[in-house]
Amino acid sequence: MEKTIDNLDKSADFSLVLGGPFFQLLRRAHLAGDALELLLQRIVVISLLAWLPLLVLSALEGQALAGKVPVPFLLDLEVHSKFLVVMPLLIVAELVVHRRMRFVVKQFLERNLIAENDLPRFNAAIASAFRLRNSVLAETLLIALVYGVGVLLIWRQYTALATATWYAVPTGEGMRLSLSGVWYGYVSLPLFQFLLMRWYFRIFIWTRFLWQVSRLELSLVPTHPDRVGGLEFLSNAVYAFAPLAVAHSGLVAGFIANRIFYLGAALPQFKIEIAVLVVFLLCMVLGPLLLFAPQLAEAKRRGNREYGTLAERYVREFDAKWLRGGAPAEEPLVGSNDIQSLADMGNSFEVVRTMRIAPVTKEAVLRLVAAALAPVAPLALTMMPLEELLKKLLGVLF
Repeated sequence: MEKTIDNLDKSADFSLVLGGPFFQLLRRAHLAGDALELLLQRIVVISLLAWLPLLVLSALEGQALAGKVPVPFLLDLEVHSKFLVVMPLLIVAELVVHRRMRFVVKQFLERNLIAENDLPRFNAAIASAFRLRNSVLAETLLIALVYGVGVLLIWRQYTALATATWYAVPTGEGMRLSLSGVWYGYVSLPLFQFLLMRWYFRIFIWTRFLWQVSRLELSLVPTHPDRVGGLEFLSNAVYAFAPLAVAHSGLVAGFIANRIFYLGAALPQFKIEIAVLVVFLLCMVLGPLLLFAPQLAEAKRRGNREYGTLAERYVREFDAKWLRGGAPAEEPLVGSNDIQSLADMGNSFEVVRTMRIAPVTKEAVLRLVAAALAPVAPLALTMMPLEELLKKLLGVLF
């Protein structure tokens, strides 16, 4: 009993976000508490560190408003969405994930899914996740990746606009950065990419932890009313990642908007990118839950076999008793518990038959898709006026 309580205490403290050098830096700077308090202060300070110097420097260079360059700073939708919408969402997502997922791991023990002899391995998986989360080397490598790949390769070669902007002017030898572009390319953008890559690293930690747990012999119950052997709590944890999904969609929406307004592109040209975004988010958030599919499939097969045998025995005895003259003459059929028991047996067998092989619900999928499309949806107004768009939608619905 003492060992079980100790494991419950450790799993109750599970958090993907309360750790790492950057988290400790925020604590020392009084921008975060032990449980990620001071959310507003973090959003204001980090977002303004990335955005405000760009405004000041572009204004000093005369590139804040239209006139000097085709894409002035104040009209750059991508940069504003990135630092004033997406970056705050990445910060908000930390608090949401911490609060909503804090007790998810504890559910494995409270629902008796972990056998007594597997508790050491379960505890080791938690400890391993904590070591990765707190790793100084991991965040150092993320910084190196951001500058080596994110800035020097991806931004300069693929995502920067191919026209004169407030941050750079294309030349035959590459981009010539303005003063504000230097801050953007070496401070603001790396900070944003670091926060984003740090989230990918946390998703990796979560996936690795679930993979380690899925390799344990879980005590799944085929007749559990959640129809996933008792693992439905994992599906509910999906909603914690909704702000992260909206952040990704907002990032893509800003990217598309700039190309529509300044490069003459049209929204249908980006249908592949939008589809890839939706698939990517579904794989990132729901994919880790599929690791339990083999055990759930085996539990369903076992349940069908065992409960099928039990049902066969029960219905044969029911048949022999009530249809073949086996019931005592003095025992009335009306009021007998046998019929209710037969119905209960049928309900149990139906639960096993309809058991899902992944702790993923249709509602979770639809919510993630909605979160992925919401920031992109307003760009439909670039194709037709709002009035005409509403008429078409009403025509489809009614």
